[in-house]
Amino acid sequence: MMKWMKLSRVNNGLLVLIVLINGYIILAPFLPVATFWWENRGGTKQRQLTAAIHAPAEPKPAAKAAKPVTPQPNHVIIPAMLLDQPILDGPVRDTYSILAKGIWRWPNGSTPDKGGNTILIGHRFTYTQPKGVLYYLNKVQIGNEIGVVWNNKSFTYKVTSINEVPPNDTAIEDNTTDARLTIFTCTPLWLPKDRLVVVAELEGNT
Repeated sequence: MMKWMKLSRVNNGLLVLIVLINGYIILAPFLPVATFWWENRGGTKQRQLTAAIHAPAEPKPAAKAAKPVTPQPNHVIIPAMLLDQPILDGPVRDTYSILAKGIWRWPNGSTPDKGGNTILIGHRFTYTQPKGVLYYLNKVQIGNEIGVVWNNKSFTYKVTSINEVPPNDTAIEDNTTDARLTIFTCTPLWLPKDRLVVVAELEGNT
């Protein structure tokens, strides 16, 4: 009888564990939605990031500044996503380790100061990090502004197209004659078989 009771407890414990794991697998892709709502309640953060796009990349120091202005790291600002993140550089061989840290600039693409096609890539969702750096990329709409600070200069882009393409569509990585920003991540959340691609054209720089 005692042996049966112990087995029963073990079985019940395993059942609870299985329910919890399955619940996490089902809910994890959607948990960051609540985070987005909380972070942007009242729209304050979105307005702050929009203002940051148009702020000078490197503020002019006062006439008698005690110390020089520290250069800002290269970063991208996307108000629609509540995103202000550093842009990481590194070789293709380090793709997985870099993407685990944030947004990666595709090294075979261009950079904002050189024109052409600047390409940024990031995770949208992983079970170890449900809120990937580009989790909210689906909230970006045509006409939204995106800011990039690159080598202490500000570049402002406007979103012109949003598409889903298969992973073998490498045309999104091609260089272009126009100055543009291409940002992509995997989609959909629970079955990342395609790429969600946002393209924005350069509007100006300071």
